Amino acid sequence: MNLGPATAVAEMLREERFDEVEALFAPSLRAAVPAGTLRAAWTAEIGKRGAVTGIGDAVAETFTADLVRARVPVRCEGGDLTVLMSIDADGLLQGLQLTPAPGPAWTPPPYADPSAFTEREVTIGAGSSAVPGTLTMPDGPGARPGVVLLPGGGPFDRDETSGPNKPLKDLAWGLASRGVAVLRFDKITYRSPVAANAPGFTMSDEYVPHATAAVRLLRRESTVDRVFVLGHSMGGKVAPRVALAEPAVAGLVVLAGDTQPMHHAAIRVARHLMTTAPELIGQDTVDLFTRQAANVDSPGLSPDTPGTDLPFGFSGSYWLDQRGYDPVATAARLDKPMLVLQGGRDYQVTVEDDLPRWRTGLAHRPDVTIHVHAAGDHLFFPGTGPSTPAGYEEPNHVDAAVIDDIAGWLGEVG
Repeated sequence: MNLGPATAVAEMLREERFDEVEALFAPSLRAAVPAGTLRAAWTAEIGKRGAVTGIGDAVAETFTADLVRARVPVRCEGGDLTVLMSIDADGLLQGLQLTPAPGPAWTPPPYADPSAFTEREVTIGAGSSAVPGTLTMPDGPGARPGVVLLPGGGPFDRDETSGPNKPLKDLAWGLASRGVAVLRFDKITYRSPVAANAPGFTMSDEYVPHATAAVRLLRRESTVDRVFVLGHSMGGKVAPRVALAEPAVAGLVVLAGDTQPMHHAAIRVARHLMTTAPELIGQDTVDLFTRQAANVDSPGLSPDTPGTDLPFGFSGSYWLDQRGYDPVATAARLDKPMLVLQGGRDYQVTVEDDLPRWRTGLAHRPDVTIHVHAAGDHLFFPGTGPSTPAGYEEPNHVDAAVIDDIAGWLGEVG
């Protein structure tokens, strides 16, 4: 496999030829990451690490029929960087990330007891849409609850890997140590990012088929007597839709589930980052999101609206589905217990903008529990002070109090 284009992109970044990199983007990526945003992200990373001193050879990470993932190490004076690219068969970039070079390996959180469970690989779905997953099963006999984990928006793997952190793996190992069976899986957009560009692709397509298949697979385990769905961020937002599609779902756990329309939240988050991380976001990005959000709100939005005119490059179909979906109203229709958790320091899904909708819409439901973890950020990592993207690059673990909340609630509703 020729990985020359990946190395060439890293050289273009080094030489600040951002327009040339943007020209290699697939339309959806070009809409989500214009040259100005790419420049800001690269400048911020180099500003933290110092001048580039060398570029290593590209390494293939994953091959699929329609995609190559490549990692290119970039050596800098004060710390290395990795450029991660997804390249399709036409040589276009379907994804590009700037991440810290791999540091120390993920280590189990202190609340996890690896001797208390075993893990095995499973397959979710069939055919070209099948994705791999991991089943974490507590040892010992007896009936136990099971939980299917759904990561947030974007092409996440089963662990929801973010820099050096793996919050969904924290949850899986923490809950399994407390006697809960957990199933997590790679998103279809992680295994095949070009899937997001398929005509008519929606949030429902991104989550529901694999989530319902995972619920059914977990229910077939002889020691699992009921299955819950736990979604984080967009995974929490879509969890009520999963439960509507699969009546066997016993209940929902929603972690930082967004309720504010996503295209409006994008503007709010961009404005927040202009203040807390101005090296990452400029006024041009805020203006771009504002124009694109207006197109989502327009009565003229249709499946044929170009993704380049819409936030993150998502299609008109994707945004029509988003615009027509109310997670709180859907949850209110379900006769299932729910636990809603929110981080007090979260700037992406917030106590002020998102949580009130859950509180108001589900206020009539005695089987709904809502807790705020005041020290938690969007990943429920504990900390102090304003949360910023840089915080996700520091090794951390989901707060033990969150594991306690979820395990305790599962025991109460069981």
